[in-house]
Amino acid sequence: MNTILPSAPARADVLAGRPTLWLNPSYRKQAIDTSDLPVSPADVKSARQNWQRLAPLLAECFPELKDTGGEIRSELVELKELREALGYRTREFGNVFIKADSHLPVAGSIKARGGVYEVFLFAESLARQKGLLADGEDIRKLATEEARSLFSSNSVAVGSTGNLGLSVGIAARALGFKATVHMSSDAKAWKVERLRKLGVDAIQHEADYTTAVENARDIADADPTIYFVDDEQSRHLFLGYSAAASELAAQLDERGITIDEENPLFLYLPCGIGGAPGGVAFGAKAIFGDNVHAFFVEPVQSPCALVHMMSGSQELVSVYDVGLTNKTEADGMAVARMSAFVANVMREMLAGVYTAADDDLFKLLRMAWITQRQKLEPSAAAALLGPDFLLRHREGRRFQAEQGIEEKKMSRATHILWTTGGSFVPEEQFQNFLRQAEALT
Repeated sequence: MNTILPSAPARADVLAGRPTLWLNPSYRKQAIDTSDLPVSPADVKSARQNWQRLAPLLAECFPELKDTGGEIRSELVELKELREALGYRTREFGNVFIKADSHLPVAGSIKARGGVYEVFLFAESLARQKGLLADGEDIRKLATEEARSLFSSNSVAVGSTGNLGLSVGIAARALGFKATVHMSSDAKAWKVERLRKLGVDAIQHEADYTTAVENARDIADADPTIYFVDDEQSRHLFLGYSAAASELAAQLDERGITIDEENPLFLYLPCGIGGAPGGVAFGAKAIFGDNVHAFFVEPVQSPCALVHMMSGSQELVSVYDVGLTNKTEADGMAVARMSAFVANVMREMLAGVYTAADDDLFKLLRMAWITQRQKLEPSAAAALLGPDFLLRHREGRRFQAEQGIEEKKMSRATHILWTTGGSFVPEEQFQNFLRQAEALT
């Protein structure tokens, strides 16, 4: 009998690989004010300022960012036909939107917010260190041939299931760095091929994500010319993602949507190792405080955040430790062990985690395409289930009661389904996704 996970309403479902909702018993108000956290709300503000400083360089490197002045941002899409298809049409579901990071420019996934941010910050730091960029000089100097000559003698490396590798590889090559992406066995062939066409050295390991990251870290540690983007420990990645919350806040304000105690906000965030959803959730807490509640979503066989946080252990617990396989078609979430950094930050700040079966992800992917032409990867489609768990699952109803969110507040609530990837999926691969979904209907 498995003894790692304590007795809890979701325990049997987790161990059996069934979709479920787990509520975090450590979730509490004002958790972001904890003094011993490795990040703070002030860091979120600094990240927004960094993005603003880098914007002219981003616009110079990526033509698709000219119209936004170098901002990497996504649309807030109101659910219409898809809302009806999901069964969210009644008043109790309040406002429901997709935050379409699945269609972010540059890298086509939420990882553009993290990978591009860290690589460009590293480039700026290296240029200052080598005397190429002085205080007050135009940041666009980093797009010159002189800068490319400097950067070409350095490498950027990362371990990835796919989307982070794409964002890091695209950003590194845009500035002239050599780039190496160590990819897990779960990485899709089209992502490997795309990286190689960009001139990135894509190394595919016959192992899972955790092993790919460990191998990449070991190689980088032995070579001072390699900068390693460490998805398990990076503050830069985490804070790059956190700035998305201010973008969301502005979009809600433009629509006249208030977020306060009477009008709560719910975020549903697909989770791999945890950096992207953790960063977004932290940034949202810095802006909306206790009026926002963030839920991660993971595959039933790869719920690394759920099993670790549910265990209560100080040592990281992997999905293998509780008898799960880490096998999923949602390659962006095929992670056996969550980030210790993110686990520490989110321990009292994460409302809960729900899980989804692969078959349901394909059905949702097809539904989103047919109803609103939203092109999603399986991992991104997982966000669409959030309101259903919160309003219809017994644990979701318990959460509302414990938080004092009665029916009237729920009818005024705003739900953000954060879709994380899909727009860069080749048409042939996407049609294959649709065929898989059709076979299940």
